[in-house]
Amino acid sequence: MAAIVVYCTASSMQEARKLTDLIVSEKLAACVTMVPSVHSTYWWKGNVERAEEVLLIIKTAPHKFERLAKRIKQIHSYSVPEILALPVAKGNPAYLKWLKQSVGK
Repeated sequence: MAAIVVYCTASSMQEARKLTDLIVSEKLAACVTMVPSVHSTYWWKGNVERAEEVLLIIKTAPHKFERLAKRIKQIHSYSVPEILALPVAKGNPAYLKWLKQSVGK
């Protein structure tokens, strides 16, 4: 079973919880791990910016990506949210089976 891990940053723990609850309740992901207090440095509108953010590590199936990305964009506070999908090359077969069952078709 193919799986992907999607990275998304949020501006605060409150926003991260809102995104996480929505993503999981709508079965767009099997699991979301929140990593608080990551420090990002990035270009924005011609300037180098710094921000403290919450990193979401979203585990889902590839066929859920488009709906997941669309939903994140609908509710995210950023005009250009980070939404990056990485393929899972290998994994615990039992975990991958659970992931597939959790997100459905």
